[in-house]
Amino acid sequence: MGQYVGICGSYEYYFYGYYFQRRERIVEEMNLIVTGGAGFIGSNFIYYELENHPEDRVICLDKLTYAGNLSTLEEAMKSPQFRFVKGDIADRECVEKLFEEEHPDIVVNFAAESHVDRSIEDPGIFLMTNVIGTEVLMDACRKYGIKRYHQVSTDEVYGDLPLDRPDLFFTEETPIHTSSPYSASKASADLLVLAYYRTFRLPVSITRCSNNYGPFHFPEKLIPLMISRALADEPLPVYGKGENVRDWLYVVDHCSAIDLVIRKGREGEVYNIGGHNERTNLEVVKTILRELGKPESLISYVTDRPGHDMRYAIDPGKIHRELGWLPQTKFDDGIHRTVQWYLEHREWWEKILSGEYRNYFDHMYGKRLQQ
Repeated sequence: MGQYVGICGSYEYYFYGYYFQRRERIVEEMNLIVTGGAGFIGSNFIYYELENHPEDRVICLDKLTYAGNLSTLEEAMKSPQFRFVKGDIADRECVEKLFEEEHPDIVVNFAAESHVDRSIEDPGIFLMTNVIGTEVLMDACRKYGIKRYHQVSTDEVYGDLPLDRPDLFFTEETPIHTSSPYSASKASADLLVLAYYRTFRLPVSITRCSNNYGPFHFPEKLIPLMISRALADEPLPVYGKGENVRDWLYVVDHCSAIDLVIRKGREGEVYNIGGHNERTNLEVVKTILRELGKPESLISYVTDRPGHDMRYAIDPGKIHRELGWLPQTKFDDGIHRTVQWYLEHREWWEKILSGEYRNYFDHMYGKRLQQ
């Protein structure tokens, strides 16, 4: 077992209580730094990489904000090919120290403040993490040299599409037209990434995905929120009339697409990743209720949020033509797997709802790191 953790600011790393000395790298393997890997999509990507590329080492850098849950990576900790480091991507000293130690071949940046409602309440933290953090990472990539820097973005940078035009889809050429501080911060980061490619020839790529769902999804998001509240027979809050449309992408399909792009995608390119699974929010909620055998009377309509985009729909034609990728999971199959996962892992999300998950890092590693 190769579990080890660190905190950037302490400049100390421990391996089951002992100081850790970095082993000599094997020629055949690559080092991947995955930022935000204790979050939803990042953690699924780490498990995908460990399973599909066992020769590679995966180093997770995560600040463990409210949406980061180290217990999500408990199984990954058992792999000798995995390392966790607690740190902020906007902390230049922390990031450069990690690059100096690991000499990464690939950096995949999932780290982001991502909840639209929170961005309306406090835009500043979104700019710091999503924009400044991206700049800090790319400066480290320039300094230490990498094979690929990959930015995980969102279809929300395109704005929205009208409900009465089902023939329209977002393509990579769709103009950026943001609606919230969150999407504006992600669009800013995307433009910065492309600028580093054009100005410094940094080898970069960007993917813009539709809404993800699946295991380890933080309970404030639509699907896990509806599951947890339905199980407790609590009202399910649906914005407006629930007519907003999203293109739902099973998280493992997303991970497979990113893996293809970082290894075979062209430098300086943007690739859209969509699931071809459009559903209204109301349809999603009703599907969850059917899966759980709960009545639709639990649905409670609430006042819509400001600037709520009406429809997202991705055209993934480019990634299919160039890399052969297509989503493998139909929505009904994916939502069934997701509901079953939440039923089988109640302890995971119940600890989040109670706030107990925030104590996991200190409980498991706090004393060791303070010795």
